[in-house]
Amino acid sequence: MKRTHSTHAAAHAGAESCIALIDARFLAWLQGQTDTAQDHVRPQLHQLLSNALGHNGLELNLRRVYWYSDTPDDQAIGGQVSRAVLPHSQDGGLSMLRTLGADLKRLAERGACDHLLVGSDDERLISLIDEAQLHGVSVHLLADEASRNMTQLNREDPGWARLLSQADQRVVLGAQASREGGSRHSTSMHAAPQVDPEQLREQLNLVINTWWTDEPEDLREELREELQNTRGIPQEVDRQLLLGVRRVLERALSFQEKKLLREMVRELVLGPQAAQASAPTLSHSPAVEHAE
Repeated sequence: MKRTHSTHAAAHAGAESCIALIDARFLAWLQGQTDTAQDHVRPQLHQLLSNALGHNGLELNLRRVYWYSDTPDDQAIGGQVSRAVLPHSQDGGLSMLRTLGADLKRLAERGACDHLLVGSDDERLISLIDEAQLHGVSVHLLADEASRNMTQLNREDPGWARLLSQADQRVVLGAQASREGGSRHSTSMHAAPQVDPEQLREQLNLVINTWWTDEPEDLREELREELQNTRGIPQEVDRQLLLGVRRVLERALSFQEKKLLREMVRELVLGPQAAQASAPTLSHSPAVEHAE
């Protein structure tokens, strides 16, 4: 029997069709949540994405959502297909890339829909997105608030900017908007909270030291070499630490707090003298501000 969604179909009668491919890990980062919390997101996922599309000027009929996760999930939700992938920590996201990329390729080749909404920050998808677009499919990418200023993003996070530049349209979904079911951001969401500076430093230090203790020596050495030639910290490390801090503080960091976090990471990895030597250069260049 053909699966139908009468409420959504009625609301989008005559609208162009869209299928979403969502990396659960990326959505967790985008919403400022832990990976495990995403199980609770799935029942509202269709509405969340539909609202995000609408708020970004895309009135589409979201027919189906493909959900890629390394967490076992036995939920049976209409209009959603769950794909099991390996944890990112095991293969650097290769399983996710191959699985999501294969679905993207097949959907485009078969003309299964007019639009694809992709929720991933893996730059390796660029060629697959380009190929889908050559098949006549419009490909949109979920993004954070930083994507509203692509000039700055190109300086701060060129890999993320390259991927977003390939999209037909960027669909902004920030943490506050996702908690409100896709509503627009509040202008006060970026206001710095009142916190004890010393307590904050202790909490950041705890997260950073826990991460550093768990890093294998070979990865530590690679990071030392990389930081000696860059002014920020690698994107993946930045996101991992920001997510860890969210779990401890139960809130997002302000711009200045993120800057402090990154300075503390550089000081730990390179040593105080090396970090101080790079401080003048850092003050004249924007910090990595990928995550909100």
